[in-house]
Amino acid sequence: MDRLKIDTCPLCGGQQLEHALNCTDHYASGETFEVVRCVHCNFLMTQKVPVEAEIGKYYETPDYISHSDTQKGLMNRVYHWVRQYMLSRKAALVKHCSKISTGHLLDYGTGTGYFADTMVRHGWQVNAIEKSPQARAFAKKHFGLTVDTETALPNYPSNNFDVVTLWHVMEHLEHLNEMWETIHRILKKKGVLIVAVPNPDSYDAKKYGEWWAAYDVPRHLWHFRPAVMQQFGAKHGFILEERKPMPFDAFYVSMLTEKYKGSKLSFVKGLWTGTCAWFSALGKKEHSSSMIYVFRKK
Repeated sequence: MDRLKIDTCPLCGGQQLEHALNCTDHYASGETFEVVRCVHCNFLMTQKVPVEAEIGKYYETPDYISHSDTQKGLMNRVYHWVRQYMLSRKAALVKHCSKISTGHLLDYGTGTGYFADTMVRHGWQVNAIEKSPQARAFAKKHFGLTVDTETALPNYPSNNFDVVTLWHVMEHLEHLNEMWETIHRILKKKGVLIVAVPNPDSYDAKKYGEWWAAYDVPRHLWHFRPAVMQQFGAKHGFILEERKPMPFDAFYVSMLTEKYKGSKLSFVKGLWTGTCAWFSALGKKEHSSSMIYVFRKK
């Protein structure tokens, strides 16, 4: 199996990468992967992950929620409850940030299509991209969505979209700078990019350390601190307009982490940590388990 050996930071170009921590893939393989830190800009990266063409087996589990839509188990049911609430919040965020009621939106990494369908029902013209054939089939069957594969992205015309969204997708992408460049090209002048990613500076990440479920190695190649995400936007011609916390994520992530640790009463312990994380994020949103970043094209 070919693996990606990172020797140069994709953000600053620095070549001094130091060991940060070792994380185990508790979800699929049981393998351990090293997370390294760029000495110059503090960007965290998972080292020696399978290359994009070969990483598919690490998603091939019936419980991978964004691809299978499974409701098996209490924690996945919690995920679904929260998602239903967040869909309306996300739609409102798109309208607020874009300053238009309807427009043309690209949802990259749409999964099973819930958000794309929500935006269609709000009157938006929506293109959606998803790598997983199972997820694309689900979106077609349940929502009537025609979802493109990732090969369609370079063929979209320039200055085409009012909004591009990546909900917990950016951390998976091998060709990171190329993605930022393409998004900048296909967005209209002053178009909006909305990115949601886990936050390794969060309360729950610091509490759990290498056990934190949102490191999710090797599926998560990149781990974006708030300052790092702002630097990526600036590097590629974007202005960071807003940062918003995703406090509900701490509950799901903490419950999953406690499960991985083999804790008794993992649901209760995760609920307690999620509650502590919630209050921590109220005091400082940069402590939120996941963050939403709203960028505007210069």
